[in-house]
Amino acid sequence: MQDNATEVTAAGIARLAGVGRAAVSNWRRRHADFPKPVGGTETSPSFALAEVEGWLRKQGKLAEVPLRERVWQQLAGHPGGPVTALVHTGCVLLLIHERPTVWLDVSAGSDERLAAMLPGALDQVLGPRLGSAPDRVVHAGRDENGSAAVNSPAHVNTAPPGHAQAGPQLPGAVNTPGTPGPPGPAPALRTPTGPQLLPSVPLLRGAAELAAETGVRQTFEFLLGRHLDANPRQYTLTPGELARLMADLAGPARTVLDPACGTGALLRAVDARPGQELYAQDSAPELAALTALRLALHARATVRGAAGDTLRADAHPELRADAVLCHPPFNERNWGHDELAYDPRWEYGFPARTESELAWVQHALARLADGGTAVLLMPPAAASRRSGRRIRADLLRRGALRAVVALPVGAAPPYNIPLHVWVLRRPDRTPAAPEVLLVDTGRFAGEGRGGPDWPAVREAALDAWRSFARTGRMAERPGSARSVPVIELLDDDVDLAPARHLPPPALPEGGEPLPVVRERLGETLRLTADLTPPPAEPAAPVRWPLTTVGELARGGALLLRTGGNGGHARVPVLTDHDVLAGTAPSGTLPESEEEAVLTEPGDVVVPVLGGGSVARVVDGATAGAALGRNLVLLRPDPAALDPWFLAGFLRGTANHRQASSYASTATRLDVRRLQLPRLPLEEQRRYGARFSALDEFERAVRRASRLGEQLVRGMYDGLTDGTVAPD
Repeated sequence: MQDNATEVTAAGIARLAGVGRAAVSNWRRRHADFPKPVGGTETSPSFALAEVEGWLRKQGKLAEVPLRERVWQQLAGHPGGPVTALVHTGCVLLLIHERPTVWLDVSAGSDERLAAMLPGALDQVLGPRLGSAPDRVVHAGRDENGSAAVNSPAHVNTAPPGHAQAGPQLPGAVNTPGTPGPPGPAPALRTPTGPQLLPSVPLLRGAAELAAETGVRQTFEFLLGRHLDANPRQYTLTPGELARLMADLAGPARTVLDPACGTGALLRAVDARPGQELYAQDSAPELAALTALRLALHARATVRGAAGDTLRADAHPELRADAVLCHPPFNERNWGHDELAYDPRWEYGFPARTESELAWVQHALARLADGGTAVLLMPPAAASRRSGRRIRADLLRRGALRAVVALPVGAAPPYNIPLHVWVLRRPDRTPAAPEVLLVDTGRFAGEGRGGPDWPAVREAALDAWRSFARTGRMAERPGSARSVPVIELLDDDVDLAPARHLPPPALPEGGEPLPVVRERLGETLRLTADLTPPPAEPAAPVRWPLTTVGELARGGALLLRTGGNGGHARVPVLTDHDVLAGTAPSGTLPESEEEAVLTEPGDVVVPVLGGGSVARVVDGATAGAALGRNLVLLRPDPAALDPWFLAGFLRGTANHRQASSYASTATRLDVRRLQLPRLPLEEQRRYGARFSALDEFERAVRRASRLGEQLVRGMYDGLTDGTVAPD
């Protein structure tokens, strides 16, 4: 399976060897036999994967390249780029999933034979699974050289029977039969040709081998997830927990549309049903293609995908779906305001140029069947901007807008803004006395990069929505949820922000009465005084023989693992912020085909970003959590290393300074370079006991600080809202 033409960057070499990029730079300088660059640029060279693998093995830095890592390096180094490689791989994985014997037949011969036979084999799968006739998808858009892109701007009718295809209506114009309209949407995917597939053949064989080990869907999810992680600025992702919440708010549905599908997270979250049809469109051709493949591998539903600007060139103009899920682009000014002034979708008013989100809201309503539900992620400004108040008012009057759920900060990008979820229904009749549900889950925000408390967010939002959906009204839940008569919102502002219409919670944040908080603070302060370390007598520095974490790992005294994979198990995630703040696991990770690293009692966890001298020993309360991103786990052999001794010496400021590298905006710790003294196990335990006592004192100080802040905040709130008297 080895491909001698595959190239790998310094970052890829670091991943193969499990080291930082700085280590790769050091190897290049110190070892004359390190492989020479074969491509790339002077500042970002690339190397032959086969040569790198051989050198690493010879140096004892690599026992064997894992199959999945080798396949990833082939994909990342593909001459046509990683997206082309992903599309080709997804097509072949779908073929293996649907018709494994056909794959065995076409892959039995040479690479040239495989590339020549594969397009015909793919024709048998892509058309039926993606809801289009093969000749429409396969042959449309090929150029004179026989090549085919992911899609082209050529207008191709890929709509299913009963769904007419049309270009957008121009102001004052009517598209009549026989009159060519503007360029319309293109199919999400076309079968690649033999010449296109030939450079991908080594990758495709490797992906098939990996699929035999882990499964076709797992293989594609692994490769797609790795690509998204490697290019975080190119894609705006919908977190999996948020996607599941939005799908649950929409409820079960047979036909579901996502008109801005991105990587397909929302449609993947939909519960499968017999005869289900999933409609997807995105203006980015590569995302439309990847989503179509991802959904086809994920479930048995028919997938109807298209590439094109949904607002200007809707691929499904006659669709009336049971549900629409959408995470639209925010704050777009070039959304088609000038071209679409007379579009029939603006049933609730023509959106202003600055109100692109309200254009998406009305598009979603226009594609719903009567009584269908649309759930959209919205920026909070859309609930209160004056330019959108007339449309908001009409949505309320006619009973289309049913709920606004305010999410905590950090729920989705942009992570510094508390986004909203709007729940809408296409009204089959106007309610006599309409009310709208307002829910605020902002109190469930996590600290730092840990993300919100998603179980609490889901419970609060879904419980309130289901209660409201049964009767059209709901009893007030102070600080959490309230159904508001529409008439109360129809003022000059039509402001729908939940926080402005909900009464304050009965108790201060933290959920405990102030006398209880004060009593707990007093107990903690007394404990802190008891735990204060005794005075230390000054002494001369000790010169111990030193070793490094890297040497201990190579010698088997400890196991070193890095975090960042969610796996399949739904467990709490220990984040780098949790380690720095000394709090319980609070994070989440997207589901991943790579197994999560689960903590055990006695593990030592070290953050690699931020420059702080921190190491945390996992106790019984933290054990079983998945290791989050930017964390390294050290699992010492109890017969060789005391965990508290290890953690204590890793926290030395000088130790961190010598093991850290510095970029323009961040400090990164190379854990393998951290040092600790070579001491007998009994001596280690003496130091470990002292480090453990210091840790207990530190936790007590932190707890006192949090309780003090809670007491002060509660007193200010009580004095200002009248629940606490000044005397």
